[in-house]
Amino acid sequence: MAHVELSLSDVFVPAARTPTGPGGDNVGQWSATVSHAEEPCLLIAADTRVVAISAAGCELLCLGAPEEVVGLPLLEGGLRLLDFTAARHELPEQETDKIPPLLALHSGRLARGLLRVQPAGDDTTYATVDAISTPMLTDGSVAGSLTFFSAI
Repeated sequence: MAHVELSLSDVFVPAARTPTGPGGDNVGQWSATVSHAEEPCLLIAADTRVVAISAAGCELLCLGAPEEVVGLPLLEGGLRLLDFTAARHELPEQETDKIPPLLALHSGRLARGLLRVQPAGDDTTYATVDAISTPMLTDGSVAGSLTFFSAI
């Protein structure tokens, strides 16, 4: 018969680290990780400015190169959103606040949804992506959002 012994010890609590990166906040800490990620992901600040985006994220969202998008507001960086009708019209402005990266910013909660994107100047190509976003908190308030994408 097997013999199992259990012992209890003090709970390990990791030491608090000093925030690193621009502004010394969670958004700054995640910037380098997102920039070098192989997965399609995006990090935006509370003002909707793109802080970091992976090369795979740029490719999936039809945005070109990351250096062309970083620093621009998300919806002014070339991201063209389409509705889900057969005609694929551009998404109206009142609907753009409901996309997961922006919804996570405004609600302070996890957000998930589908996006249909199209490269600027190309009316025949489009992609549908699943997006899941989480708000990034700094000192208890929303400082940005982190989004991961998956092609559908």
